Amino acid sequence: MSFTLAIVGRPNVGKSTLFNRLVGKRLALVDDQPGVTRDLREGEARLGDLKFTVIDTAGLEEVTDESLQGRMRRLTERAVEMADICLFLIDARAGVLPSDEVFADILRRKNAHVILAANKAEGSAADAGVIEAYGLGLGEPIRLSAEHGEGLNDLYSQLLPLADEFEKRAAEIAPETDVDVSDDDDDDGPRKITQANPMQVAVVGRPNAGKSTLINALLGEDKMLTGPEAGITRDAISTQFNWSGTPVRIWDTAGMRKKAKVQEKLEKLSVSDGLRAVKFAEVVVVLLDVEIPFEQQDLRIADLAEREGRAVVIAVNKWDLEDEKQDKLKELKEEFARLLPQLKGAPLITVSAKTGRGLDRLHDAVIRAYDIWNRRVSTARLNRWLTGMLEVHPPPAPGGKRIKLRYMTQVKTRPPAFVVMCSHPDKMPDSYKRYLVNGLRQDFDMPGTPIRLTLRGQGDKNPYKGKTKSTPSRLRKHLGKGPAGG
Repeated sequence: MSFTLAIVGRPNVGKSTLFNRLVGKRLALVDDQPGVTRDLREGEARLGDLKFTVIDTAGLEEVTDESLQGRMRRLTERAVEMADICLFLIDARAGVLPSDEVFADILRRKNAHVILAANKAEGSAADAGVIEAYGLGLGEPIRLSAEHGEGLNDLYSQLLPLADEFEKRAAEIAPETDVDVSDDDDDDGPRKITQANPMQVAVVGRPNAGKSTLINALLGEDKMLTGPEAGITRDAISTQFNWSGTPVRIWDTAGMRKKAKVQEKLEKLSVSDGLRAVKFAEVVVVLLDVEIPFEQQDLRIADLAEREGRAVVIAVNKWDLEDEKQDKLKELKEEFARLLPQLKGAPLITVSAKTGRGLDRLHDAVIRAYDIWNRRVSTARLNRWLTGMLEVHPPPAPGGKRIKLRYMTQVKTRPPAFVVMCSHPDKMPDSYKRYLVNGLRQDFDMPGTPIRLTLRGQGDKNPYKGKTKSTPSRLRKHLGKGPAGG
Protein backbone atom coordinates (compact mmCIF):
# COMPACT_ATOMS: atom_id res chain seq x y z
CA MET A 1 0.00 0.00 0.00
CA SER A 2 1.17 3.50 -0.78
CA PHE A 3 0.98 6.30 1.76
CA THR A 4 0.87 10.10 1.78
CA LEU A 5 3.69 12.22 3.18
CA ALA A 6 3.13 15.96 3.79
CA ILE A 7 6.23 18.16 4.08
CA VAL A 8 5.49 21.03 6.47
CA GLY A 9 7.43 23.80 8.20
CA ARG A 10 8.11 27.53 8.28
CA PRO A 11 8.66 29.43 5.02
CA ASN A 12 12.04 28.96 3.35
CA VAL A 13 13.21 25.88 5.25
CA GLY A 14 13.62 23.92 1.98
CA LYS A 15 10.29 22.09 1.63
CA SER A 16 10.01 22.53 -2.15
CA THR A 17 13.66 21.59 -2.66
CA LEU A 18 13.06 18.33 -0.77
CA PHE A 19 9.80 17.77 -2.66
CA ASN A 20 11.63 18.07 -5.99
CA ARG A 21 14.34 15.73 -4.71
CA LEU A 22 11.79 13.04 -3.76
CA VAL A 23 9.82 13.19 -7.01
CA GLY A 24 13.03 13.20 -9.04
CA LYS A 25 12.28 16.31 -11.07
CA ARG A 26 11.67 20.01 -10.71
CA LEU A 27 7.93 20.26 -10.20
CA ALA A 28 7.79 22.93 -7.50
CA LEU A 29 9.10 26.47 -7.92
CA VAL A 30 12.16 27.16 -5.77
CA ASP A 31 13.55 30.59 -4.94
CA ASP A 32 15.58 32.21 -2.16
CA GLN A 33 12.72 34.41 -1.01
CA PRO A 34 10.29 32.89 1.53
CA GLY A 35 6.66 32.08 0.80
CA VAL A 36 7.08 30.92 -2.81
CA THR A 37 4.75 27.93 -2.35
CA ARG A 38 1.13 28.84 -1.68
CA ASP A 39 -0.95 25.87 -2.83
CA LEU A 40 -0.70 22.16 -2.11
CA ARG A 41 1.33 20.34 -4.74
CA GLU A 42 1.26 16.56 -5.01
CA GLY A 43 3.80 14.31 -6.67
CA GLU A 44 4.64 10.62 -6.95
CA ALA A 45 7.79 10.06 -4.91
CA ARG A 46 10.24 7.20 -4.73
CA LEU A 47 12.79 6.52 -2.02
CA GLY A 48 14.58 3.20 -2.38
CA ASP A 49 11.84 0.60 -2.84
CA LEU A 50 9.19 2.87 -1.27
CA LYS A 51 6.65 4.53 -3.53
CA PHE A 52 4.36 7.15 -2.03
CA THR A 53 2.56 10.44 -2.61
CA VAL A 54 4.35 13.51 -1.34
CA ILE A 55 2.67 16.88 -0.71
CA ASP A 56 4.52 20.20 -0.79
CA THR A 57 2.77 22.75 1.44
CA ALA A 58 2.85 26.48 2.03
CA GLY A 59 5.09 27.72 4.84
CA LEU A 60 3.30 27.76 8.17
CA GLU A 61 2.70 31.30 9.43
CA GLU A 62 1.64 32.42 12.92
CA VAL A 63 -1.59 33.99 11.67
CA THR A 64 -5.17 32.72 11.85
CA ASP A 65 -7.13 35.59 10.26
CA GLU A 66 -8.60 35.89 6.74
CA SER A 67 -5.42 37.30 5.24
CA LEU A 68 -3.59 35.49 2.45
CA GLN A 69 -1.15 34.03 4.97
CA GLY A 70 -4.03 32.91 7.17
CA ARG A 71 -5.73 31.11 4.29
CA MET A 72 -2.41 29.50 3.34
CA ARG A 73 -2.01 28.23 6.90
CA ARG A 74 -5.49 26.66 6.94
CA LEU A 75 -4.76 24.90 3.65
CA THR A 76 -1.53 23.49 5.10
CA GLU A 77 -3.27 22.37 8.30
CA ARG A 78 -5.81 20.56 6.16
CA ALA A 79 -3.01 18.70 4.39
CA VAL A 80 -1.59 17.75 7.79
CA GLU A 81 -4.91 16.22 8.81
CA MET A 82 -5.26 14.30 5.54
CA ALA A 83 -1.69 12.94 5.31
CA ASP A 84 -0.63 9.58 6.72
CA ILE A 85 2.76 10.97 7.78
CA CYS A 86 4.03 14.53 8.33
CA LEU A 87 7.66 15.42 7.77
CA PHE A 88 8.31 18.52 9.88
CA LEU A 89 11.23 20.48 8.45
CA ILE A 90 13.26 23.07 10.34
CA ASP A 91 16.27 25.08 9.17
CA ALA A 92 19.29 23.65 11.05
CA ARG A 93 21.38 26.76 10.34
CA ALA A 94 18.75 29.10 11.79
CA GLY A 95 18.09 26.81 14.73
CA VAL A 96 14.74 26.28 16.45
CA LEU A 97 12.62 29.46 16.35
CA PRO A 98 9.56 30.18 18.53
CA SER A 99 7.28 29.50 15.54
CA ASP A 100 8.86 26.04 15.15
CA GLU A 101 7.80 25.26 18.73
CA VAL A 102 4.25 26.44 18.03
CA PHE A 103 3.98 24.30 14.93
CA ALA A 104 5.53 21.25 16.60
CA ASP A 105 2.71 21.41 19.16
CA ILE A 106 0.10 21.67 16.37
CA LEU A 107 1.54 18.63 14.60
CA ARG A 108 1.50 16.53 17.76
CA ARG A 109 -2.22 17.22 18.07
CA LYS A 110 -3.20 16.85 14.40
CA ASN A 111 -1.22 13.88 13.09
CA ALA A 112 -0.27 10.56 14.67
CA HIS A 113 2.92 10.11 12.66
CA VAL A 114 5.36 13.05 12.67
CA ILE A 115 8.97 12.78 11.54
CA LEU A 116 11.32 15.63 12.43
CA ALA A 117 14.09 16.64 10.02
CA ALA A 118 16.72 19.38 10.32
CA ASN A 119 17.35 20.57 6.76
CA LYS A 120 20.34 22.53 5.43
CA ALA A 121 22.39 20.44 7.89
CA GLU A 122 25.54 20.06 5.79
CA GLY A 123 28.65 21.35 7.57
CA SER A 124 29.46 22.17 11.19
CA ALA A 125 27.48 25.44 11.10
CA ALA A 126 24.31 23.37 11.45
CA ASP A 127 25.40 21.33 14.50
CA ALA A 128 23.84 23.63 17.10
CA GLY A 129 20.49 23.71 15.27
CA VAL A 130 20.36 19.92 15.05
CA ILE A 131 20.95 19.65 18.80
CA GLU A 132 18.23 22.27 19.51
CA ALA A 133 15.75 20.21 17.47
CA TYR A 134 15.69 17.53 20.17
CA GLY A 135 13.88 20.05 22.38
CA LEU A 136 10.79 20.00 20.12
CA GLY A 137 9.74 16.68 21.64
CA LEU A 138 9.31 14.92 18.30
CA GLY A 139 12.11 12.41 18.73
CA GLU A 140 15.55 12.31 17.14
CA PRO A 141 15.82 14.67 14.17
CA ILE A 142 17.02 13.43 10.79
CA ARG A 143 20.00 15.43 9.56
CA LEU A 144 19.11 16.39 5.98
CA SER A 145 20.41 18.36 3.06
CA ALA A 146 17.64 18.47 0.46
CA GLU A 147 19.85 20.46 -1.90
CA HIS A 148 22.66 17.89 -1.89
CA GLY A 149 20.60 14.74 -1.29
CA GLU A 150 22.19 13.94 2.08
CA GLY A 151 20.31 12.10 4.84
CA LEU A 152 17.75 10.41 2.59
CA ASN A 153 18.83 6.97 3.83
CA ASP A 154 17.89 8.02 7.37
CA LEU A 155 14.53 9.26 6.10
CA TYR A 156 13.99 5.89 4.40
CA SER A 157 14.76 4.08 7.65
CA GLN A 158 12.04 6.04 9.48
CA LEU A 159 9.47 5.68 6.69
CA LEU A 160 9.92 1.93 6.15
CA PRO A 161 8.29 0.63 9.38
CA LEU A 162 5.37 3.04 8.93
CA ALA A 163 4.90 1.88 5.33
CA ASP A 164 4.87 -1.74 6.53
CA GLU A 165 2.27 -0.81 9.15
CA PHE A 166 0.00 0.81 6.53
CA GLU A 167 0.39 -2.20 4.24
CA LYS A 168 -0.55 -4.59 7.05
CA ARG A 169 -3.67 -2.55 7.84
CA ALA A 170 -4.65 -2.56 4.16
CA ALA A 171 -4.27 -6.34 3.99
CA GLU A 172 -6.58 -6.74 6.99
CA ILE A 173 -9.23 -4.46 5.51
CA ALA A 174 -9.03 -5.68 1.90
CA PRO A 175 -11.15 -8.89 2.21
CA GLU A 176 -14.06 -6.85 3.60
CA THR A 177 -13.90 -4.25 0.87
CA ASP A 178 -16.34 -4.53 -1.99
CA VAL A 179 -14.86 -2.80 -5.02
CA ASP A 180 -17.01 -2.21 -8.07
CA VAL A 181 -14.85 -2.08 -11.18
CA SER A 182 -17.66 -2.51 -13.70
CA ASP A 183 -18.57 1.15 -14.21
CA ASP A 184 -16.79 1.52 -17.53
CA ASP A 185 -17.77 -1.87 -18.97
CA ASP A 186 -21.05 -0.64 -20.43
CA ASP A 187 -19.58 2.55 -21.87
CA ASP A 188 -19.92 2.11 -25.63
CA GLY A 189 -19.30 5.78 -26.45
CA PRO A 190 -16.37 7.08 -28.49
CA ARG A 191 -14.32 8.04 -25.43
CA LYS A 192 -12.10 5.42 -23.79
CA ILE A 193 -10.08 6.96 -20.99
CA THR A 194 -8.72 4.79 -18.17
CA GLN A 195 -7.66 5.84 -14.70
CA ALA A 196 -4.10 4.87 -15.62
CA ASN A 197 -4.20 7.39 -18.43
CA PRO A 198 -6.34 10.35 -17.32
CA MET A 199 -7.21 13.21 -19.62
CA GLN A 200 -4.81 16.14 -19.12
CA VAL A 201 -6.66 19.46 -18.74
CA ALA A 202 -5.03 22.85 -18.10
CA VAL A 203 -7.02 25.87 -16.89
CA VAL A 204 -5.35 29.10 -18.03
CA GLY A 205 -6.21 32.78 -18.09
CA ARG A 206 -5.35 36.21 -16.78
CA PRO A 207 -4.85 36.82 -13.05
CA ASN A 208 -8.05 36.83 -10.97
CA ALA A 209 -10.20 35.20 -13.65
CA GLY A 210 -11.21 32.57 -11.08
CA LYS A 211 -9.10 29.57 -12.15
CA SER A 212 -8.47 28.22 -8.65
CA THR A 213 -12.08 28.82 -7.60
CA LEU A 214 -13.25 26.89 -10.67
CA ILE A 215 -11.01 23.91 -9.90
CA ASN A 216 -12.11 23.87 -6.25
CA ALA A 217 -15.71 23.76 -7.48
CA LEU A 218 -14.91 20.82 -9.76
CA LEU A 219 -13.07 18.98 -6.97
CA GLY A 220 -15.81 19.67 -4.45
CA GLU A 221 -13.25 20.86 -1.89
CA ASP A 222 -11.03 23.87 -1.24
CA LYS A 223 -7.74 22.40 -2.40
CA MET A 224 -6.49 25.49 -4.26
CA LEU A 225 -5.82 28.77 -2.46
CA THR A 226 -8.28 31.47 -3.51
CA GLY A 227 -9.06 35.07 -2.60
CA PRO A 228 -9.61 38.57 -3.96
CA GLU A 229 -5.88 39.18 -4.49
CA ALA A 230 -4.72 38.77 -8.10
CA GLY A 231 -1.86 36.38 -8.76
CA ILE A 232 -2.31 34.09 -5.74
CA THR A 233 -1.40 30.95 -7.69
CA ARG A 234 2.30 30.72 -8.53
CA ASP A 235 2.91 27.09 -9.45
CA ALA A 236 1.17 25.02 -12.07
CA ILE A 237 -0.61 22.67 -9.64
CA SER A 238 -2.04 19.37 -10.89
CA THR A 239 -4.72 17.25 -9.24
CA GLN A 240 -6.18 13.95 -10.40
CA PHE A 241 -9.88 13.31 -9.83
CA ASN A 242 -12.96 11.72 -11.35
CA TRP A 243 -14.98 14.33 -13.22
CA SER A 244 -18.49 12.95 -13.75
CA GLY A 245 -17.09 9.54 -14.64
CA THR A 246 -14.06 10.81 -16.55
CA PRO A 247 -10.58 10.35 -15.01
CA VAL A 248 -8.89 13.76 -15.31
CA ARG A 249 -5.65 15.37 -14.23
CA ILE A 250 -6.38 19.08 -14.06
CA TRP A 251 -3.75 21.84 -13.88
CA ASP A 252 -4.29 25.13 -12.10
CA THR A 253 -1.87 27.69 -13.52
CA ALA A 254 -0.58 31.10 -12.55
CA GLY A 255 -2.35 34.05 -14.14
CA MET A 256 -0.61 35.11 -17.36
CA ARG A 257 0.04 38.81 -17.84
CA LYS A 258 1.61 40.74 -20.69
CA LYS A 259 5.33 40.05 -20.99
CA ALA A 260 6.17 43.71 -20.36
CA LYS A 261 4.42 43.55 -16.97
CA VAL A 262 6.10 40.30 -15.91
CA GLN A 263 9.16 41.74 -14.20
CA GLU A 264 9.89 39.87 -11.01
CA LYS A 265 11.96 36.71 -11.27
CA LEU A 266 9.36 34.69 -9.37
CA GLU A 267 6.51 35.78 -11.62
CA LYS A 268 8.57 34.89 -14.70
CA LEU A 269 9.07 31.41 -13.23
CA SER A 270 5.33 31.15 -12.52
CA VAL A 271 4.34 32.13 -16.04
CA SER A 272 6.85 29.75 -17.63
CA ASP A 273 5.46 27.00 -15.38
CA GLY A 274 1.99 27.75 -16.76
CA LEU A 275 3.26 27.66 -20.34
CA ARG A 276 4.72 24.21 -19.73
CA ALA A 277 1.32 23.08 -18.41
CA VAL A 278 -0.26 24.18 -21.72
CA LYS A 279 2.33 22.21 -23.69
CA PHE A 280 1.68 19.03 -21.69
CA ALA A 281 -2.11 19.41 -21.67
CA GLU A 282 -4.52 17.73 -24.05
CA VAL A 283 -7.42 20.13 -23.49
CA VAL A 284 -6.88 23.77 -22.52
CA VAL A 285 -9.73 25.65 -20.82
CA VAL A 286 -9.20 29.37 -21.39
CA LEU A 287 -11.04 31.09 -18.55
CA LEU A 288 -12.32 34.63 -19.17
CA ASP A 289 -13.82 37.14 -16.74
CA VAL A 290 -17.33 38.09 -17.94
CA GLU A 291 -16.78 41.71 -16.88
CA ILE A 292 -13.64 42.12 -19.05
CA PRO A 293 -13.69 39.30 -21.64
CA PHE A 294 -11.42 39.00 -24.67
CA GLU A 295 -8.72 41.33 -23.46
CA GLN A 296 -5.54 41.24 -25.54
CA GLN A 297 -3.93 38.83 -23.10
CA ASP A 298 -6.92 36.49 -23.33
CA LEU A 299 -6.49 36.42 -27.10
CA ARG A 300 -2.76 35.70 -26.79
CA ILE A 301 -3.39 32.83 -24.38
CA ALA A 302 -6.04 31.26 -26.63
CA ASP A 303 -3.80 31.68 -29.67
CA LEU A 304 -0.90 30.05 -27.79
CA ALA A 305 -3.04 27.00 -27.00
CA GLU A 306 -4.05 26.72 -30.67
CA ARG A 307 -0.46 27.08 -31.90
CA GLU A 308 0.61 24.36 -29.46
CA GLY A 309 -2.00 22.13 -31.09
CA ARG A 310 -4.23 21.70 -28.04
CA ALA A 311 -7.97 21.23 -27.97
CA VAL A 312 -9.44 24.50 -26.69
CA VAL A 313 -12.57 25.31 -24.69
CA ILE A 314 -13.45 28.93 -23.90
CA ALA A 315 -15.17 29.33 -20.51
CA VAL A 316 -16.60 32.66 -19.38
CA ASN A 317 -16.60 32.82 -15.58
CA LYS A 318 -18.55 34.92 -13.04
CA TRP A 319 -21.73 34.48 -15.08
CA ASP A 320 -23.74 34.94 -11.87
CA LEU A 321 -22.76 38.64 -11.93
CA GLU A 322 -24.30 39.23 -15.37
CA ASP A 323 -27.83 40.66 -15.46
CA GLU A 324 -28.52 40.78 -19.21
CA LYS A 325 -27.49 37.20 -19.92
CA GLN A 326 -29.03 36.72 -23.39
CA ASP A 327 -27.66 39.97 -24.80
CA LYS A 328 -24.27 39.33 -23.22
CA LEU A 329 -24.07 35.80 -24.61
CA LYS A 330 -24.84 37.05 -28.12
CA GLU A 331 -22.15 39.71 -27.76
CA LEU A 332 -19.60 37.16 -26.51
CA LYS A 333 -20.22 34.80 -29.43
CA GLU A 334 -19.86 37.64 -31.95
CA GLU A 335 -16.59 38.79 -30.36
CA PHE A 336 -15.28 35.23 -30.25
CA ALA A 337 -15.96 34.67 -33.97
CA ARG A 338 -14.37 38.01 -34.88
CA LEU A 339 -11.31 37.95 -32.61
CA LEU A 340 -10.39 34.24 -32.69
CA PRO A 341 -11.20 32.97 -36.22
CA GLN A 342 -8.46 30.32 -35.85
CA LEU A 343 -10.66 28.64 -33.22
CA LYS A 344 -13.83 28.75 -35.30
CA GLY A 345 -16.40 26.40 -33.82
CA ALA A 346 -14.65 25.89 -30.48
CA PRO A 347 -17.12 25.72 -27.59
CA LEU A 348 -17.88 28.84 -25.57
CA ILE A 349 -19.38 27.94 -22.19
CA THR A 350 -20.67 30.29 -19.49
CA VAL A 351 -19.99 29.18 -15.92
CA SER A 352 -20.04 30.42 -12.35
CA ALA A 353 -17.26 28.87 -10.31
CA LYS A 354 -18.79 30.52 -7.24
CA THR A 355 -22.27 28.95 -7.58
CA GLY A 356 -21.34 25.84 -9.60
CA ARG A 357 -23.70 26.64 -12.48
CA GLY A 358 -22.56 25.53 -15.93
CA LEU A 359 -20.00 22.97 -14.73
CA ASP A 360 -21.90 20.07 -16.34
CA ARG A 361 -21.86 21.91 -19.67
CA LEU A 362 -18.16 22.57 -19.24
CA HIS A 363 -17.53 18.84 -18.67
CA ASP A 364 -19.46 17.93 -21.83
CA ALA A 365 -17.60 20.57 -23.86
CA VAL A 366 -14.20 19.32 -22.63
CA ILE A 367 -15.09 15.70 -23.49
CA ARG A 368 -16.29 16.65 -26.96
CA ALA A 369 -13.21 18.80 -27.63
CA TYR A 370 -11.00 15.87 -26.56
CA ASP A 371 -12.87 13.45 -28.84
CA ILE A 372 -12.54 15.77 -31.84
CA TRP A 373 -8.85 16.30 -31.07
CA ASN A 374 -8.39 12.51 -31.31
CA ARG A 375 -10.52 12.07 -34.44
CA ARG A 376 -9.23 10.02 -37.38
CA VAL A 377 -10.73 10.00 -40.89
CA SER A 378 -10.08 7.08 -43.23
CA THR A 379 -8.03 7.69 -46.37
CA ALA A 380 -10.87 6.50 -48.61
CA ARG A 381 -13.32 9.01 -47.11
CA LEU A 382 -10.77 11.80 -47.34
CA ASN A 383 -10.10 11.24 -51.03
CA ARG A 384 -13.80 11.02 -51.90
CA TRP A 385 -14.22 14.29 -50.00
CA LEU A 386 -11.23 15.87 -51.77
CA THR A 387 -12.72 14.99 -55.17
CA GLY A 388 -15.93 16.78 -54.24
CA MET A 389 -14.06 19.84 -52.95
CA LEU A 390 -12.09 20.07 -56.21
CA GLU A 391 -15.28 19.88 -58.27
CA VAL A 392 -16.95 22.68 -56.28
CA HIS A 393 -13.89 24.92 -56.23
CA PRO A 394 -10.92 23.89 -58.41
CA PRO A 395 -7.46 24.98 -57.27
CA PRO A 396 -5.90 28.04 -58.90
CA ALA A 397 -3.81 27.97 -62.10
CA PRO A 398 -0.78 30.23 -61.55
CA GLY A 399 0.90 31.04 -64.89
CA GLY A 400 -1.92 29.25 -66.68
CA LYS A 401 -0.97 25.83 -65.27
CA ARG A 402 -3.47 24.42 -62.79
CA ILE A 403 -2.21 22.91 -59.53
CA LYS A 404 -3.20 19.26 -59.30
CA LEU A 405 -4.19 17.73 -55.95
CA ARG A 406 -3.60 14.00 -56.35
CA TYR A 407 -4.00 12.35 -52.99
CA MET A 408 -4.78 13.05 -49.34
CA THR A 409 -4.35 11.16 -46.07
CA GLN A 410 -4.35 11.78 -42.33
CA VAL A 411 -0.89 11.26 -40.83
CA LYS A 412 -1.66 11.83 -37.13
CA THR A 413 -4.20 12.86 -34.51
CA ARG A 414 -3.86 15.04 -31.40
CA PRO A 415 -4.43 17.37 -33.26
CA PRO A 416 -5.63 16.02 -36.62
CA ALA A 417 -2.93 16.47 -39.28
CA PHE A 418 -3.31 15.84 -43.00
CA VAL A 419 -0.97 15.67 -46.00
CA VAL A 420 -2.06 16.44 -49.56
CA MET A 421 0.20 15.32 -52.42
CA CYS A 422 0.06 17.87 -55.21
CA SER A 423 1.97 19.59 -57.96
CA HIS A 424 3.62 22.93 -57.21
CA PRO A 425 2.76 23.05 -53.49
CA ASP A 426 4.82 26.23 -53.10
CA LYS A 427 2.42 28.07 -55.43
CA MET A 428 -0.75 27.17 -53.54
CA PRO A 429 -2.27 30.32 -52.00
CA ASP A 430 -3.15 30.34 -48.30
CA SER A 431 -6.76 31.10 -49.18
CA TYR A 432 -7.15 27.69 -50.83
CA LYS A 433 -5.57 25.94 -47.85
CA ARG A 434 -8.09 27.72 -45.61
CA TYR A 435 -10.86 26.52 -47.96
CA LEU A 436 -9.73 22.92 -47.42
CA VAL A 437 -9.30 23.31 -43.65
CA ASN A 438 -12.75 24.89 -43.25
CA GLY A 439 -14.20 22.08 -45.35
CA LEU A 440 -12.57 19.49 -43.10
CA ARG A 441 -14.05 21.18 -40.04
CA GLN A 442 -17.53 21.30 -41.46
CA ASP A 443 -17.80 17.98 -43.30
CA PHE A 444 -16.04 15.80 -40.72
CA ASP A 445 -17.49 17.55 -37.66
CA MET A 446 -14.23 18.93 -36.28
CA PRO A 447 -15.17 22.41 -35.02
CA GLY A 448 -12.66 24.34 -32.97
CA THR A 449 -9.81 21.85 -32.91
CA PRO A 450 -6.46 22.85 -34.48
CA ILE A 451 -6.08 21.25 -37.91
CA ARG A 452 -2.68 20.91 -39.56
CA LEU A 453 -2.67 20.71 -43.38
CA THR A 454 0.58 20.19 -45.30
CA LEU A 455 0.99 20.24 -49.08
CA ARG A 456 3.78 18.13 -50.57
CA GLY A 457 5.12 17.59 -54.03
CA GLN A 458 6.29 14.30 -55.49
CA GLY A 459 9.96 15.20 -55.06
CA ASP A 460 9.66 16.54 -51.49
CA LYS A 461 11.62 14.85 -48.77
CA ASN A 462 9.32 12.73 -46.63
CA PRO A 463 9.37 14.05 -43.04
CA TYR A 464 7.63 10.88 -41.85
CA LYS A 465 10.33 8.54 -43.14
CA GLY A 466 10.93 5.80 -40.62
CA LYS A 467 7.67 6.51 -38.77
CA THR A 468 5.86 3.63 -40.41
CA LYS A 469 3.38 3.21 -37.56
CA SER A 470 1.88 6.65 -38.18
CA THR A 471 2.32 6.70 -41.98
CA PRO A 472 -0.43 4.88 -43.90
CA SER A 473 0.80 2.42 -46.53
CA ARG A 474 -0.85 4.26 -49.43
CA LEU A 475 0.93 7.47 -48.52
CA ARG A 476 4.23 5.58 -48.32
CA LYS A 477 3.65 4.36 -51.86
CA HIS A 478 3.09 7.90 -53.12
CA LEU A 479 6.21 9.04 -51.28
CA GLY A 480 8.31 6.52 -53.21
CA LYS A 481 8.79 3.96 -50.44
CA GLY A 482 7.70 0.92 -52.46
CA PRO A 483 4.39 -0.88 -52.92
CA ALA A 484 1.66 -0.63 -50.35
CA GLY A 485 1.25 -3.58 -48.07
CA GLY A 486 -2.32 -4.86 -47.77
